[in-house]
Amino acid sequence: MARILLVEDDPQVGELVKRFLEKEGLLVVWARTGREALRQAWEGARPDLVVLDRGLPDLEGLEVLKSLRDLDPMLPVLLLTGKADEDSRVEGLLEGADDYLGKPFSLKELLARIKALLRRSGKEGRRHFGPLELDLEAKKAYLEGELLKLSATETKLLFALAQAPGRVYTREELLERVWGPEFEGSERVVDAYIRLLRKKLKDDPQSPRFIETVVGMGYRFLGQ
Repeated sequence: MARILLVEDDPQVGELVKRFLEKEGLLVVWARTGREALRQAWEGARPDLVVLDRGLPDLEGLEVLKSLRDLDPMLPVLLLTGKADEDSRVEGLLEGADDYLGKPFSLKELLARIKALLRRSGKEGRRHFGPLELDLEAKKAYLEGELLKLSATETKLLFALAQAPGRVYTREELLERVWGPEFEGSERVVDAYIRLLRKKLKDDPQSPRFIETVVGMGYRFLGQ
């Protein structure tokens, strides 16, 4: 699930866009001001794409754009604006916007442009769970932006659990998904690899962020 940072001060537009994008399976964090957007980008979970309104009440949209570029030069940014003239569009693109959409706009066109930018950036196949990011295509995991050094089995186990956050997987199910139906070892191998994963995820079993033990049943990925 891609994380979208929506920067829009108009409450009606912001609410409409947020609801629409979330119905389409995107995770949307909505910031009403430029300063709030920069705080979210710098201190929160890193967004995969920013939809940025140029006309903000505190900071000029292009000023916010420059700061976002300092954070991540490769971060896709789609600029929204009520200024439809060519000079305004060119100025925004020259300042680093990846795409430009004038107001009023079609929600379907906005979604299409977002998906196109995510595909080009290679972030369409990524899911975020708080500080944990999973690259579904490359089968890599990042914690707070740092690549986790996981073994092949640890990777399979983590991705198997994260496939359905909230669902409880029994040890038998995890054995079949990760080790295969021909595996003849003990179910306790699952417990051993869960301990290894928790250590690398810095996950306290007494107060888990990611993997919860469900007594008498198995394990559940919390997806927080």
